[in-house]
Amino acid sequence: MGVGGCLALPWRCLVVLCLRLLFLVPAGVPVRSGDATFPKAMDNVTVRQGESATLRCSVDNRVTRVAWLNRSSILYAGNDKWCLDPRVVLLANTKTQYSIQIQDVDVYDEGPYTCSVQTDNHPKTSRVHLIVQVSPKITEISSDISINEGGNVSLTCIATGRPDPTITWRHISPKAVGFISEDEYLEITGITREQSGEYECSASNDVAAPVVQRVKVTVNYPPYISDAKSTGVPVGQKGILLCEASAVPSADFQWYKDDKRLAEGQKGLKVENKAFFSRLTFFNVSEQDYGNYTCVASNQLGNTNASMILYEETTTALTPWKGPGAVHDGNNGAWRRGVCMWLLALPLAQLVRQF
Repeated sequence: MGVGGCLALPWRCLVVLCLRLLFLVPAGVPVRSGDATFPKAMDNVTVRQGESATLRCSVDNRVTRVAWLNRSSILYAGNDKWCLDPRVVLLANTKTQYSIQIQDVDVYDEGPYTCSVQTDNHPKTSRVHLIVQVSPKITEISSDISINEGGNVSLTCIATGRPDPTITWRHISPKAVGFISEDEYLEITGITREQSGEYECSASNDVAAPVVQRVKVTVNYPPYISDAKSTGVPVGQKGILLCEASAVPSADFQWYKDDKRLAEGQKGLKVENKAFFSRLTFFNVSEQDYGNYTCVASNQLGNTNASMILYEETTTALTPWKGPGAVHDGNNGAWRRGVCMWLLALPLAQLVRQF
């Protein structure tokens, strides 16, 4: 209930008080703002929930009696408090102003308040409307969801506030741009793997900072192998075959040579499986290791495979060119010195012919 609860008094006192009130606010007097030059109340008062609302009424020395009312309940008459609500206090009762304050305002305090004055037995009134604003609050939102690719998704976000908050949905993704819905409900038809991730609901009404909550949408799809390349390795060297696959849930990997499955711990081999790739390592490649290998990636939604070849790579005996300051072996140095001697002998032979 609002601030209008009045004191319970013996019936004799109530009769006296009611008689006093008859001349203060007689029946049939319309409630209107700005009647004559006074009393003059404030314009509409807007406060946020939990704040204090001050109601002021301007008066002058012609006023003999004054009161603040909330609908039909008297809050204050002069300096006398008539309501039980401890949040209502008298701020000023002077020759120019009659003001009260409602502390810790709540939504049920919203409504009309009337300043009533008595002058020369002529009652006059002025009304002010108290507006209570409430910060937005999300009261209901969808839970995290997991759905197979191609399915339909419906997300709900319900929020309260005064004024009614505006609700928007957006996809938290580097590729997403702007809002994808300005409604309580977000419908996604035929969802794709690119649309997986977090969806943020925002509720705002300019009373306070927007409130946000997120829903995680997981899109399940079968494995897709994105990288599987053949590799050449010399005999006796270390060789690696790599198989990369994306899938939700993560794929399980298996390796085959021809039709034979390779087991973890097999001599000279190591199989390393991670969430999105599998690595097959040969520590010391032999002739028997060369051949065709198949990577199989599977989850609950399906499987796929890719073939690759581990082949022998031969090395050439060419000696690479070494720049200045490089260390050369003895035979290579002797060869270079012989070339230099031969190049120096050519111009000397030409000089001998001239003479």
